[in-house]
Amino acid sequence: MASKLLRAVILGPPGSGKGTVCQRIAQSFGLQHLSSGHFLRENIKANTGFPRTLVQAEALDKICELDLVITLNIPFETLKDRLSRRWIHPPSGRVYNLDFNPPHVHGFDDITGEPLVQQEDDKPEAVAARLRQYKDVAKPVIELYKSRGVLHQFSGTETNKIWPYVYTLFSNKITPIQSKEAY
Repeated sequence: MASKLLRAVILGPPGSGKGTVCQRIAQSFGLQHLSSGHFLRENIKANTGFPRTLVQAEALDKICELDLVITLNIPFETLKDRLSRRWIHPPSGRVYNLDFNPPHVHGFDDITGEPLVQQEDDKPEAVAARLRQYKDVAKPVIELYKSRGVLHQFSGTETNKIWPYVYTLFSNKITPIQSKEAY
């Protein structure tokens, strides 16, 4: 039996919860999650990665038609707090937040025990500039998808409160394999 292919993009500023939402979508619906953040950090020096700009969004449209585009709208202060408290385990991409998802041992990955790092662009002095840059670049991309009728916007300060709405949207497109209450 053939399975339906669902092409979706999750947009949002740094620290908005894209990774968490994508992980939950993948687990709940049996879909593959490809993290642009991980790939972008590798390719940022080469100025590559989709779809961060209007030109890139238009190029993506030539490759495939998107079924859904979700944008996460999170208040600036919430993002600033999340980012400045975020630490990662580079080899795995696991993300920790010192406030709501801290490692069991401060500064070390829960699985491997290896040291965690704070990315330069997550340090407080860089966060405001990153958020301003995202807003400037993302606005035309969001407007493009809105004009095509595939954009769905979710606002809030907590991923756990946004998640049920995202789950319902995906449930209307594809059959879940796990309930939303699993989180």
